[in-house]
Amino acid sequence: MTSVPEEIELEDIGSNPAPDRPIGELIEARLTRRAALRGIAGVGAAAALSEALVGEAAAQLAVPAQGGPSTLTFQEVPQGLSQTHGVAEGYDVQMVIRWGDPVLAEAPAFDPLNQTAAAQARQFGYNCDYLDYFPLPAGSTSSEHGLLCVNHEYTNTNLMFAGIGEGRAARGRTTRDQAAVEIEAHGMSVVEVRKEGNTWRAVPDGAMNRRITMNTPMRVSGPAAGHDRLKTNADPTGTRVLGTLNNCAGGNTPWGTVITAEENFNNYFGGAAAESGTQAASYRRYGVVRDATYAWGRYFDRFNLDREPNEPNRFGWIVEYDPYDPNSVPVKRTALGRFKHEGATHAVSADGRVAFYSGDDERFEYLYKFVTARPWNPNDRAADRDLLDEGTLYVAKFEEQGRMHWLPLVHGQGPLTEANGFRSQGDVVIEARRAADLLGATPMDRPEDVETNPVNGRVYVMLTNNNRRTAQQVGPANPRANNVHGHIVEVIPPGAGTDRVDHAATEARWDVFLLAGKPGQDAGARYHRATSDNGWLSCPDNVAFDSKGRIWIATDGAPDNAGVADGIWAADTSGHGRALTRRFFQAPTGAEVCGPRFTPDDRTLFLAIQHPGEDDGSTFERPSTRWPDFKDGEPPRPSVIAIVKRDGGTIGT
Repeated sequence: MTSVPEEIELEDIGSNPAPDRPIGELIEARLTRRAALRGIAGVGAAAALSEALVGEAAAQLAVPAQGGPSTLTFQEVPQGLSQTHGVAEGYDVQMVIRWGDPVLAEAPAFDPLNQTAAAQARQFGYNCDYLDYFPLPAGSTSSEHGLLCVNHEYTNTNLMFAGIGEGRAARGRTTRDQAAVEIEAHGMSVVEVRKEGNTWRAVPDGAMNRRITMNTPMRVSGPAAGHDRLKTNADPTGTRVLGTLNNCAGGNTPWGTVITAEENFNNYFGGAAAESGTQAASYRRYGVVRDATYAWGRYFDRFNLDREPNEPNRFGWIVEYDPYDPNSVPVKRTALGRFKHEGATHAVSADGRVAFYSGDDERFEYLYKFVTARPWNPNDRAADRDLLDEGTLYVAKFEEQGRMHWLPLVHGQGPLTEANGFRSQGDVVIEARRAADLLGATPMDRPEDVETNPVNGRVYVMLTNNNRRTAQQVGPANPRANNVHGHIVEVIPPGAGTDRVDHAATEARWDVFLLAGKPGQDAGARYHRATSDNGWLSCPDNVAFDSKGRIWIATDGAPDNAGVADGIWAADTSGHGRALTRRFFQAPTGAEVCGPRFTPDDRTLFLAIQHPGEDDGSTFERPSTRWPDFKDGEPPRPSVIAIVKRDGGTIGT
């Protein structure tokens, strides 16, 4: 997830044309009745509630308009803006690792005035995003010793280097050496961490520590492997790629690997071929333009379309790697489709097959899922090694009355034929966006993180915002025009709430969990009616669940869209406190909060603090904050933090 102030316009470059047909009335009746039954704060309309939800809604009618129906007992953090972070009373924020800290042995100390590519390749990368915790030893449930796996999405050039100026334009002014540093600052880090007493620390020389960057060799698998459109001068086989970039969110697999998502890859490639080459239409659909945001193409041929026109086709995929094996080769799993993946998270279906949900983070783009062809084998990790190469990719179509269908993106079915330019399944996954267009999928309001609640089996879709949706374009699951604050949709697979959830099903139900914004001020904002003045939120982005099934929501874009800092909000997902959001953490100015992840015992919440100081006019010399260390002359440093309760108890209660 990229920050709204700088990245949202970049994302729009390749956005899907807005839907033509007016279907707003489909949502109206549904939300109105649901709001009446649940007593949700706000104004606006809504519709027919499915019978299975009436009992839950009626239960909320018995809750007083003010009071404490939430199971979350922390004191809320006040809304506001600050150069530093804030957390609920009784909790401590601990610094785990910062940009430039050592990851590998012999990494030099961080020196912001004398950065080199060689140093950055051994240090913690920039703009941490998705993070995950893998217990050590492998197979254990340890909450005191493990591996942190962290994405490094992009770089704020103006905050990395002195004398380069302010804003997004600084990314196009780097020297060759600075561009080489940026290349190594992308990718991922794997870092061993330990909890000693109630305090976390990183282990800079851990045996499994690893940096994965744009120069790390990777393998291509699945239907696009070896495709002519993946072949380059450096790789005539179309099966080997150097690196991964713009890794936003991600997920894990039941067999213990990481899957990381390549999002806004379009920002790195440019050239005249973007407008006149044979792939110009495809470039345009993904937002690849003549003048790239980053200057890398001036120095390295693979980012120059006029020299390597196929290189962009090798990005926009899901990448899998083994965090427990620092020598393993990451694999780009093309069966999961090529688009601007925000993330990819899994849910095991009742028959043992595994579904992976993923949002395409751009206005009017789609929600996808991939279902493996075979069940996973919990007793044979090797048998699961290539499970992501065979299966079916689906795209979501939301309909009235809370119904939805998953449409298969399969070559030869429906319009996905040679007559429409799809000669193979490789063509389908390379142009997944165009395939979804032809199938009539539902264009969404920037679908970002998608996570399954481990308690109720429902799937929660973060829809960050869309200020370009008109009144004529509102429709199922996207009920507001000019949706600057976003909302959260629940997907309810068959069997949700039981131990036989069918995540492989092609039909499901859906519901609106909340509509963000400030109740009474922002049209359509809806939460639990007991939500406090500090409990409303704007621009939901990432999400996590604790072991009780409570939702923890990270935001991106609240400063611009609502005038308050981004942060973390939590709520119950059922019972009297359903959708009663409470503010737990506040980010420093310019920053968003990414990658919320609990340890197995719920006693630690890890957070990635991305792009602190990313404000208008902020520069290396004069940043809007010097978080986290506040050292004179030192720029802000994206970092991973750990939040613990001072008494050692579980987070939230």
